Amino acid sequence: MAFQNVAPVSLSERIPTLDIVRGFALLGIFIMNMPGFSTSFYSGADGSHLWPETYNVVAESVRDMLFSGKFNSMFSMLFGIGFTIQLGRLMERTPDQAVSIYLRRLLLLLLFGVIHAFIFWPGDVLHIYAVLGLGLLLIRNASDRVIIALIIASLVYPILNGVVRLLVITPEMVAGFVKADQALEALEKLAYGKGNFFTAAAASSRSMVHVYTDLNMLSRFSNFWAAMSCTLLIGYLVGRNGWIRQIPQLMPIIRKIQWWALGIGIVCAIIFGTIGELYRVPGPSVIKLVGSTAYILCRLAMVIFYVLTIVRLAQLPDWQKRFAPMAIVGRMPLTNYLLQTLIATAMFNGWGLGLYYQVGPALGLALSLAIFFVVQVPLSKWWLQSHAFGPMEWLWRYATYGQRPNSLAVA
Repeated sequence: MAFQNVAPVSLSERIPTLDIVRGFALLGIFIMNMPGFSTSFYSGADGSHLWPETYNVVAESVRDMLFSGKFNSMFSMLFGIGFTIQLGRLMERTPDQAVSIYLRRLLLLLLFGVIHAFIFWPGDVLHIYAVLGLGLLLIRNASDRVIIALIIASLVYPILNGVVRLLVITPEMVAGFVKADQALEALEKLAYGKGNFFTAAAASSRSMVHVYTDLNMLSRFSNFWAAMSCTLLIGYLVGRNGWIRQIPQLMPIIRKIQWWALGIGIVCAIIFGTIGELYRVPGPSVIKLVGSTAYILCRLAMVIFYVLTIVRLAQLPDWQKRFAPMAIVGRMPLTNYLLQTLIATAMFNGWGLGLYYQVGPALGLALSLAIFFVVQVPLSKWWLQSHAFGPMEWLWRYATYGQRPNSLAVA
């Protein structure tokens, strides 16, 4: 089915600052996904350090305090902003078809995410963005007051969930969880570390089913959904009120929020980082609930600080030049996100170089930076010299609109 008289927007309508932020988000996501590519998600279930060397412990702590959760949240915020921009443009051009087109766009993203998660890597976030986007379609006409209430609810939910787990989970249950996770880790070592592509795909599917059917895993993973909901709704609020196009006028308040966010973020990072290191024994506790609450606040505060810092600097000509590589990568986010999976799985899985469980936090951090700047930035620049958007973006648009995208159009 082809939608008539509608197509992606022109290059001149793209917002460069958003591309820059997307580029930074892709880098941060890769840094945080690297441990999930190189080792099992279930490693360290007993609270021990998989990599006990001092330099690896330091690298892990820095990674967790500065990057953990911040950049996928940044991307969900961008998704919320993009929702308002894209749907708004569609409503202007073809109001009768706008919702249908955007629904099709989200369902295609869900399809990409499910294929990515079940076949290539179970750490996929695309399916989450797609499902939350469907929810956003349903509440798009809700008042700002309702959106703010939902943001608060998504912040409070993980804390309440932690209280429930503290009251319900017994030491015997914790021992069972640890044993189950260790068994799953052993299976993944064989599947990803020594198996072929099909063995790894089967392990990815098994992991996805486990996450969404096991009550303990579902309870823990629901906190991630809440975090993504929080920043997506914040992005939606920013986008629907047009604040992204009022940056110069809003600069005084942006500066104030930026530095308050940094202060809160650093204090909370120190709290959750210290508690996380000193209380590694598995199972819920009051002190760990304090740590997880600090993590929630740190996550949101640092996302706000990072975004506002990038936004402020991106208004300056000199920094626009410095940020140009990030903007290039950010122009093809779906392609680059999936390319990270392709590169990392080929590097770590048994069907590739077989480096599974051979790369610790310090080397993983260095590899993330090297692959991003040495491979993804030049490759994106080369591709965009002759194409308006990345190959996956092209496919997404083609499937969304039912017609070949114009070479001068972007979404």
